[in-house]
Amino acid sequence: MERDLRAFWRRFQDGIEVAVASAAADKLLGVRDGFVRYFHQGLGRQLPIAVVPQQIGEPMLGLPLSDEETIGQARAKAAELRETFGAAYHFYVAAEGGLHSIEIQGKVHYFVRAWSVVLGLAGESWGGSSSVEIPQRLIEGLDDQQVPFAIPGTRRKGGMTSSLTSGLETRRAAVGTATFNAVSSVLYGIIESHPLRRQ
Repeated sequence: MERDLRAFWRRFQDGIEVAVASAAADKLLGVRDGFVRYFHQGLGRQLPIAVVPQQIGEPMLGLPLSDEETIGQARAKAAELRETFGAAYHFYVAAEGGLHSIEIQGKVHYFVRAWSVVLGLAGESWGGSSSVEIPQRLIEGLDDQQVPFAIPGTRRKGGMTSSLTSGLETRRAAVGTATFNAVSSVLYGIIESHPLRRQ
């Protein structure tokens, strides 16, 4: 096991290369933020981290209507990257935003959340950001198919999360949190001999 850990870390000695299924700056920076938080802040290892944009498929109109659908889209894109590039990168990441709903007392509440899927040497893991509820007054009377198009915010201005939080939480931050959570999960147990620094 100790030999496996040494070999695992040796792969990262010159830095970490991450292929990201997007060319959007906020997604690329968010993915990088997640890796930096894990390796630099958590492990105290100042490894160079390079994120490389890879355009996969066409951008969708609207948002997926469930966590399952959002994760499914991200998994498909990350898997396509790995299939295309093989062992060229240490990690393959896809991040997608989507909606999820909860019905309580006959009323459906919709939330916006980002999901990241990380594929790498250690396997596959998913991580999500926090959820922000869409105010009921914005979606009153709309059905499931209309809700994804009725949400304020544009890609250029940081997306729906930024709009709903008055710019205090951005798509970049949401993707960063989701990616950090996914990286933490996929590497859990593999690097226990290098424990996270106590904050």
